[in-house]
Amino acid sequence: MANQTPHVQLLLTGNEIMSGDTVDSNSALIARRLGELGVPVLRKVTVGDDRNLLIRELAAMAEVADLVIVNGGLGPTVDDLTAEVVAAVAGVPLAEHPGAIAHLEAWCARRNLPLNAANRKQAMLPAGCALLDNPVGSAVGFDVSVGSCRILSTPGVPGELAKMLDIIVADLGRRLERASEHSVLRLQTFGLGESSAQQLIADACPDWPAEVELGFRAGAPQMEIKLSVDSAAALPARDLCRAQLESLFGDHIIGEGDTQLAEAVLDLLRARGKTLTTAESCTGGLVASMLTRIAGSSDAFHAGFVTYANDIKSAVLGVDEQTLQEHGAVSEPVVRQMAEGALARASADYVIAVSGIAGPTGGTPDKPVGTVWLAWGERDAIETLQLCWPVERTLFQTMLAAAGLDMIRRRLLGLNSQPRYFAQRRVG
Repeated sequence: MANQTPHVQLLLTGNEIMSGDTVDSNSALIARRLGELGVPVLRKVTVGDDRNLLIRELAAMAEVADLVIVNGGLGPTVDDLTAEVVAAVAGVPLAEHPGAIAHLEAWCARRNLPLNAANRKQAMLPAGCALLDNPVGSAVGFDVSVGSCRILSTPGVPGELAKMLDIIVADLGRRLERASEHSVLRLQTFGLGESSAQQLIADACPDWPAEVELGFRAGAPQMEIKLSVDSAAALPARDLCRAQLESLFGDHIIGEGDTQLAEAVLDLLRARGKTLTTAESCTGGLVASMLTRIAGSSDAFHAGFVTYANDIKSAVLGVDEQTLQEHGAVSEPVVRQMAEGALARASADYVIAVSGIAGPTGGTPDKPVGTVWLAWGERDAIETLQLCWPVERTLFQTMLAAAGLDMIRRRLLGLNSQPRYFAQRRVG
C-alpha cells in the first residue's frame, strides 16, 4: 500500500439516521479529516440496526477496501450492534477487553456512577482487537483486520467522534504506510458568499496556479476557503495564493483550521486582558451561548443579558421608557442604551448589543422583517450599525449573533467597522 492512495469506505449504522430523526454530519467530518491526508472516501453506505444487513454490507466492503470506518452502534443498548457485526465478519468471538473495562471504570468513577451490566456490554469487543481511545465518552473504538482490510469502529456521538478522529488521523499516515505530501490550508471567513468570493478571486488572480486547488465550504455563519496541494514543491505557490487571498479578504479572515468567531474574539480579549458583556433581544442569548460553548470563556466573558420584552429592557438595563415609546425597541437609541446599561452593570470592558425583528411577523414598512440594530464597543466609544437581512428566523439569529462578534473582533484588531457584508446603514 506504500505510496498508493488507499481505498476507503464508510459504513454508518442506526435506525435514527435511516428515519431522518438524526441528520448525518459524521460522514462529512470523517471525509474532511481524511481529506487532510489526501485520502478520499470512495463510498458511503448507511444501514439501519439490522444485524444481517450490517454483516452483509461490511463483509462486502472488506473484500474491496483497504480501510473501512464504521460509525455508530458502540453504545450499551440492544440496538448497538457494531462489535457483534465486526466480530462476525472477522470470524472471531466477542470477549471482554480488559482495556475497555478499565476505561469504563474510570469513566464511571469520574461521574460517581456504578458500572452496571449495560455499560459492561461496551467492553465486549472482537477478540484480539486494538483499542481506539475515546477521551470523551464511555464507548471505546476498536481496530480489527479482516484480510488486507482494516476496520476502525468509531462512536456515533459527534463530539466523541471528533476527538477520536484527532487520534486516528494522526496515526493513519503511519498505519497506511502513506508517504503523501498532500497538504490543505483552510481559512475561516465571515461575511463572504461563495459566488462573490469566487468572482473576486477570478478577477484578481487570473493566473491562479494549476497545482493549487481552490475550494469553498459554505456554512452558517462562516465560510471556509481551502487551498490544497499534492507536493512540497507546490507549497511556495500555495503561500503566494494565500497572500493574494489575504490581500483580497484580509479583514474577513478569522483564522486558520477550525477557528470559530467566538474563539477568535475570546483569544483577542485574553491577550489584551479585557472582558466582554452582551445585551441581546432578537438573538435570545445566542451571542453569549457561542462564547460560553468554549471552555475557559469565563476568563473574558463576564455576563450576558437577554432582555426580550421592553419592560425588561428598562428594568434590567435601564433603557429609557420614553426612548422605547418614541423610537421603538429596534432603533439606534435603544440598542445604544442597551449597550451602555450592560457595560455599567457587568463592569466589563467591551459590549455587544443587538435588537431586531427576526420574523416572520412583526415587520412594518419602516422596519421590515430582518431589520436589526447592533451596538458594540467600550465606554464612551460605542458604535452602532443598522442591517437588514430578511431570511429565515434561525439563520437570521445565527448570522446576526456572528456579526456582533465580528464587530468586536474588528474593534480589537483596529479593522474596518463598515464591512461589505449585508446592505447596511451606519450611525455614530
